[in-house]
Amino acid sequence: MPQDLFHYDKMVERALRGVIRDVLARVAQEGIRSSHHFYIGFATRAPGVVIPARLLERYPAEITIVLQHQFWDLDVGDETFSVSLSFDKQIERLSIPFAAVKSFADPSVEFALAFAEPPAAASNEPALPAVVKPDAKPGTERGKPPPGETGQVVTLDSFRKR
Repeated sequence: MPQDLFHYDKMVERALRGVIRDVLARVAQEGIRSSHHFYIGFATRAPGVVIPARLLERYPAEITIVLQHQFWDLDVGDETFSVSLSFDKQIERLSIPFAAVKSFADPSVEFALAFAEPPAAASNEPALPAVVKPDAKPGTERGKPPPGETGQVVTLDSFRKR
């Protein structure tokens, strides 16, 4: 079999990660419309991931975040997106490279993507993220979540048909 000199698999994966980037950029600009909401699973120890130490301890390999009602300050770049979310009634800022994303779903329209393990997450040796920020309450431009409301972390496994 001839060697794939174009690396089509990598090109397709980059293009699909671009879909996630485009969706999040639109949400950052316009807000979420209709019943759209997103489940984004990512490798917590992939290079470039920045999350609080307490979350890394609680989710040492992977976490799925939900962007629906309670998220703030979504910022989308070419390679990374950042968002503030509520964990146990505490606002935390996360920065996630698109290369660390393992899954993306918008259940409102039955759309989902799954990716291979990010390079560092696939190895047998545990990798540390580029930066682990200490547990601290960051400031947010849009403010804090309403009192008594908290975010919830949900894994996609609970939505898969058996």
